[in-house]
Amino acid sequence: QVQLVESGGGLVQAGGSLRLSCAASGGTFSRYFMGWFRQAPGKERNVVAAISWSGGETYYADSVKGRFTISRDNDKNTVYLQMNSLIAEDTAVYYCAAGYSSEYRWVGTRGEEYDCWGRGTQVTVST
Repeated sequence: QVQLVESGGGLVQAGGSLRLSCAASGGTFSRYFMGWFRQAPGKERNVVAAISWSGGETYYADSVKGRFTISRDNDKNTVYLQMNSLIAEDTAVYYCAAGYSSEYRWVGTRGEEYDCWGRGTQVTVST
């Protein structure tokens, strides 16, 4: 069971950038695919981006393609979400999540595929 702690959220103006970090501990980080999810008030929690064990495979929601980049550093047990060109619709609580797979290329895109979740970090984009 991996423990996850997000950081890097905050208030940013539209068009600006933020980088979220998720530090993992308590497990073999490299054996987990990782994802970022977000949930806005009154909305469902949806996947934003995900990355496989090795970082060689990624997934992005259509709404963030070309603006967000997920990456991981297994030596530092950390996954990142670089968010550029932020818009008001990006305002949400962002959650880091980890899931185990025996397939190192697997990228989970559904919440039920993930076993461990961080507490979330608020991202607010002002206009």
